[in-house]
Amino acid sequence: MHIVIMGCGRVGSALAQTLEQQGHTVAVIDQDPTAFRRLGSGFGGRRVTGVGFDQDTLREAGIEEAGAFAAVSSGDNSNIIAARVAREMFGIENVAARIYDPRRAEVYQRLGIPTVATVRWTADQMLRRLLPSGAEPLWRDPTGGVQLAEVHADESWVGHKISTLQEETGVRVAFLTRLGEAILPTSQTVLQEGDLVHVMMRSDDVEKVEASFSEGPKEDGH
Repeated sequence: MHIVIMGCGRVGSALAQTLEQQGHTVAVIDQDPTAFRRLGSGFGGRRVTGVGFDQDTLREAGIEEAGAFAAVSSGDNSNIIAARVAREMFGIENVAARIYDPRRAEVYQRLGIPTVATVRWTADQMLRRLLPSGAEPLWRDPTGGVQLAEVHADESWVGHKISTLQEETGVRVAFLTRLGEAILPTSQTVLQEGDLVHVMMRSDDVEKVEASFSEGPKEDGH
């Protein structure tokens, strides 16, 4: 796949190098030609100097044959404008924009433009480690009705099967993080001490789910 990236900062350059290593062709756009130094001499993709939401610049970067577009410059407005141009003018389906303002990011997410809210993501990651109780959303669908979240499970759930946890709390367990590794559980998987539980649930049910996880299983038997 050919992928166009707007912004050659730390995120953009790392993304470009990773994608190229995976066998994709990549074009990077940045207004500052010196920014391309971050790509290193081994980078074989295109380096395009210009504004990432300018249609001629995008064409020079190969947007017309691209399968994806990432806007990761340092400006929220530039990123969202570029993402909209890529999607609406050139029909690119796989588009993502980095947004620093979490309130703005949520608005654009609801408009159907996938966003990564840098500050909010970092803050949420820290909160999940500092305050393990409660549910902090990792992902929401564009309507905001369904979310993926890490929910703190009371110690009394240890030794119980995933099927029991799902039946009693009404959630779907998406994955577990066990000893730093993500695993996809089956209904027979048994919760172990230290497991982090990531679930899919309706956003309206968050408080009820948190309460169920905190109260523990209804029955003492496994």
